[in-house]
Amino acid sequence: MNSIEPSWDFYRTFLSVLRDGSLSAAARELGITQPTAGRHIGALEETLGYQLFIRSPHGLMPTEAALALRPYAENLAATASALLRAASGEVGKVEGSVRISAADIIGVEILPDIIAGLQEKYPKLEIELSLSDTIEDLVRREADIAVRMTEPLQEALVIRYVGNMRLGFHAHKSYLAKAGTPQEKQDLDNHHLIGFDRKTPFIRGLLQKMRKDNPSIPDAEAIGFSIRADSNLAQLSMIRAGAGIGVCQIGIANREDNLVRILPAIEIPLYTWVAMHENLRTSPKCRAVFSALVDGLKGHLKQMDPEALTHRP
Repeated sequence: MNSIEPSWDFYRTFLSVLRDGSLSAAARELGITQPTAGRHIGALEETLGYQLFIRSPHGLMPTEAALALRPYAENLAATASALLRAASGEVGKVEGSVRISAADIIGVEILPDIIAGLQEKYPKLEIELSLSDTIEDLVRREADIAVRMTEPLQEALVIRYVGNMRLGFHAHKSYLAKAGTPQEKQDLDNHHLIGFDRKTPFIRGLLQKMRKDNPSIPDAEAIGFSIRADSNLAQLSMIRAGAGIGVCQIGIANREDNLVRILPAIEIPLYTWVAMHENLRTSPKCRAVFSALVDGLKGHLKQMDPEALTHRP
């Protein structure tokens, strides 16, 4: 390996090529030219002393050495992004960038009002919103603050419990007018059901806890979904469209006159926390966003589903 330390720009280009599979796509993503992207990869290979990509009909294929480097490059990227967020804005002022991680349903249905309130109060505050059920690592600072549906177990985190985003079966009035309303869980067999496309670690953990806490909940393994989606937001859209019966947050459904709760005896708990790295306690912008998220999520539940605030894990 060459003794000269590679530029961070080389690793950034390396990550983009890994993700996109071509120099041209990586160049577009990074805002550089394709020849520049090629020079970055060539310089990195020369410095490291081995090949990182092999050309194929399907694009650039990573070598085993490239795949081994990937987690380290991703850590570098997360650290560089966190550094830029920490450096943004003046010290002591609520301004600059804060990255929030939340599930798509929370980010689209609940957080916009909270973020709008923050922007009105702090005009120089910038929010980065990452919508995914994937748990971003707060310890590695892939996000500054996270809204999570599983209790964070890492050390060095500041955590606040906000409530139980209770889930229940719901359907649109138009669907029930055509198909009838189930009175018992066995009746679900005769209806179009909307559910998940694949079991992520989060869904597997949730299903296991659901069955343990409430054996009356139908066994998800035995449910024949008519419509499957790997997005909770897409499932909610299908329910709203009258495509069938699905599970959504009771508090969100309570805002809409056309959504009807089905089989109210069946309730699925979804305990929710807000978390951030303890090192961010001294950051005015992170404290402001953290407090706004806690207060805003509790306010949503208080208004739309007050019973959710009485449940604790």
